[in-house]
This record gives sequence, structure tokens and C-alpha cells, in this order.
Amino acid sequence: MVESKLTAEGVCMPLEDDFCDIIKKARIGQAWSVEDVARITGLPGADITALERGDRPRDRAEVRALATTLGLRPGPLEQIVLEKWVPQPIPSIRGIETIQGEINGYAVNGYIVHDSGEALLVDTAYNAPAMIAWVESHRVRLTGICLTHGHADHADGIQEILARWQVPVYLGADDVSLLHWKPSEDRLTVPNDGRAISVGRLRVHCLATPGHTPGGVCYRVDAESQPACFVGDTLFAGSIGKSLPRSLFTTHLDSVRQRVLKLPHDCILLPGHGPATTVREELDHNPFAADH
Repeated sequence: MVESKLTAEGVCMPLEDDFCDIIKKARIGQAWSVEDVARITGLPGADITALERGDRPRDRAEVRALATTLGLRPGPLEQIVLEKWVPQPIPSIRGIETIQGEINGYAVNGYIVHDSGEALLVDTAYNAPAMIAWVESHRVRLTGICLTHGHADHADGIQEILARWQVPVYLGADDVSLLHWKPSEDRLTVPNDGRAISVGRLRVHCLATPGHTPGGVCYRVDAESQPACFVGDTLFAGSIGKSLPRSLFTTHLDSVRQRVLKLPHDCILLPGHGPATTVREELDHNPFAADH
């Protein structure tokens, strides 16, 4: 099904990550055990385990203790768990379509950038049929497939797309081994940092953001004067993706803080899961962002 989530109907999508996801990612990323966190915070280990399994924190003090220990910003974490913050709905962006898919009930976002009769796919949303249907129904010329990383929910289906259109597949070199199905070498193209990919009159700029995976890439585009960036699982509204492997956690934080969140404040961030957001919203509300 082809469906745009970037609508102006005023519907607020829930965040991809709950409190339990955020604190668990921060703990595991730093290679700390539950016992380590319990010793520093003074909270019972059983309580921390229960929180990571979805229990609600008892009060603001408990949230703040965990945030401080785990290197998270306490204020934004309190806003998410206690005040139910979600980013403001973002109106449609001309020249960008959202494709939704799912894998085992887990929703995935993919995108199509289009201009002047040409189109570029950003991730497959695990829904190649919908991608193909949109391109064919709008009678545009596909010029390439940009993958933010090599995980199946973002990359599977490229074989179906390439069976119709022999276009380049842009993927970080360190992520090629993650693909379930590999295109021929003449189709694989490394989106080196700073590289620009043309689609119609638009230019899509590659931004190396390792962390969620070793070869992660974000793609920035200035569509009709509105800057936007496809961030895959590098960043979610109010959180980040899981760092894989765990040893990339510090690198991941650097990609988020020094690359993605250094984009213009009005830049719209389009993640692989969950609602769209902006750099300004994340600077104010993401627990993993640096204080500013």
C-alpha cells in the first residue's frame, strides 16, 4: 500500500521507542550490566529489569536517576515518559512520498524522491511491490536506489526492483555483507561522504553516519526550499536505533550529534521507523542529543 505519513491532518504518530527501549539501548551501548546500573543509581536491579521490560517508572526522581547514570539528558527523557512528548505532525513535502511496509507486524518507512519525471528510492520499506506500483503508476524514470543501511527491513526487495529497472544501488561498503541478496558489482555504488546524486533538478547529498551499522548513510535533499534528510535507523524521533555491533555506540552518538543534528534546525528528519521530526525538535527533546 502506498501511503504518505507526512500529512497535515494533525495526527500525531506514537514514538518508535518507549522508555524501556531508550534506557536499554543506552545501557547495552555502554556495555553495562543491570547490576552496574543498580549499583550506581541505588535502584534495585529487579526494578531496572522490570523497567526495561516495559514497566512505567514510579516517579520523576527514578527517571532522572537513570538518565544521569546512563548519560541521557534528564529533561528530554522526562518529557517523553512523563509528559508524552511527540513531534508535531509535519505537512507533506512536495517531491517526497512515503511508502509504508511491515515485517512481522513491525512498521517500516521507505521514501521516493521525485522531480521532473525522475525518481530515486530511499530504502525499500520491505514493500518493493508498493515502490514498483508508485513508479509505474506515476510514469517516472527510476534513476537509483539509496539504502541507508543493509538490514532486511530496509533493503529486501531490491532484486524485484532491479528486475524491472537496472539502476545503481547506493550502499555503504561496510554494509554490503548484511544484504540477503547482493546486486551485481556493476550495480553497487558506494555513496561516499559528500557525494551528490541527481534526480531531476534535485540533488541528494550523501552523509556518512556509521553507528547503527558500520556503513550507515543518511541522504539529505533540499526539496522545494525545504531541507529534509532520510536518516534510516541512525535516529528516531526521541531516540536512536540500536548500535550494531554494540562497540559502535560512541560512533553512533557522534554521527547523531555531529552530523545529523548539525543540519539546519528546520531540516525535516525522515526515519526508517516512527514519525518524522525536525532537527530543532530533536535538539530539544532527544535524550541522546548533546546539551546545547
